Amino acid sequence: MAIADENLAIRNAIQQFEARIERMHSDFDKFVHGELDRMPPWENLEKELLAFSRKKIFDLELSNRLDRVLHKFQNRKRIWLRWLQEARRY
Repeated sequence: MAIADENLAIRNAIQQFEARIERMHSDFDKFVHGELDRMPPWENLEKELLAFSRKKIFDLELSNRLDRVLHKFQNRKRIWLRWLQEARRY
C-alpha cells in the first residue's frame, strides 16, 4: 500500500511539473512581448526538477514520464533562451 501511495505522489508531482512548464512557456511568451514586467523564474523550476529527478523511481512508467518532462523542460529552455536573445536584438 505504501508503494502505491508513493507512486501516486510521484505521478502528481510529475504532472505538476509539466503544468508549471506549460505556464512558464506562456509567461515567457508574454514577457518577450512586453505583457509581463519580470522574467519568469525558470532557474528555480530547473533546480526543483533536478532535485526531484535525483529520487529513485522504481516504477518504469513513472520513470519514463519523468524523462519526458525533463526533456520537455530542456527543449522549452532552449526556446526561452533563444527568445531572450532575439528580444535583446530589437
